Amino acid sequence: MSEERLHPSMRVVAYEGAGGREVISVQDRPIPTPGHGEVLIKVAAAGINRADLLQRAGNYPVPEGASDLPGLEVSGTIEEAGAGVGTWDFGTPVCALLAGGGYAEYVAVPAGQVAPVPDGVSLTDAAGLPEVAATCWSNLFMQAGVQSGDWVLVHGGTGGIGSFALQLLAALGARPIATAGSAEKVARSLELGAEAAINHREEDFVARVKEITGGHGADVILDVMGAKYLEPNVKALARGGRLVVIGLQGGASGNVPLNAVMGKNAVVTGTMLRPRPVQEKAEIMRQVSEHVWPLVASGAIRTTTESTFPLGEAVQAQDRFEESDRTGKVLLVAGEGH
Repeated sequence: MSEERLHPSMRVVAYEGAGGREVISVQDRPIPTPGHGEVLIKVAAAGINRADLLQRAGNYPVPEGASDLPGLEVSGTIEEAGAGVGTWDFGTPVCALLAGGGYAEYVAVPAGQVAPVPDGVSLTDAAGLPEVAATCWSNLFMQAGVQSGDWVLVHGGTGGIGSFALQLLAALGARPIATAGSAEKVARSLELGAEAAINHREEDFVARVKEITGGHGADVILDVMGAKYLEPNVKALARGGRLVVIGLQGGASGNVPLNAVMGKNAVVTGTMLRPRPVQEKAEIMRQVSEHVWPLVASGAIRTTTESTFPLGEAVQAQDRFEESDRTGKVLLVAGEGH
């Protein structure tokens, strides 16, 4: 335990009620004590994700037993280990997937959700990896069973999830197609590994997917839009295709053309990462460390930090996250990166 850990409080970013940027406040809170099977991380940086903004608006309930603070991923160093933890030494640089609590100077997290920082990645940039890597790996490969050669449609190719998904898919031999909202984002999607990219503001992505795949359709679709894209997504699927919904930016209720689902022998599914049991998250992070981190270390997947803000500027950081021209990750820096 460091001398600094002996101080009783830490700075955190909290939400005072639900609403817009006015509910964000910087507070002092007690430093958490790691429980059985947990480690305490001295936070270097925290990634900002759409779930943080949904929670701020009152639309993403905190799972039972989780911290009420926003923040689903951090990087930092091991500060203390609770009982039953024998795998992490003091000062080890790590990153972690959280159920909450990342917007803080310290966070306690189950040890199974902690991973080493990939070789060649700075401690600050590592904060933007756990949530996106776990989301992409668990949905594309564990849930949808993507195979080499599969056509995979990724909506929002230059966002945090999209930019990582395109690189991961290309590195593992799939054939990614991206949608994006501008010519610049189309070009960026191609740079990230998309075999083709579609400007959804100017083109019908269903028709373009059919054209790009020679009439085959998408074997897998990773969707963040939800209701707005539900029917066209099903139309864009190949026979035996899998649609995985991981976001509801376009609404939560839509019509499913069941005749098309049945006729294509398709699967429509949806997942959320945050409320999953600790054991499931631990297995996801184990697989991420085994299969994804080597690709990051080799440079096949690059970190995509777009901007960083001090912890006390969480309002400005979330504002930047919401701007339409953003590409890549926005991070809050709580400590010194290396």
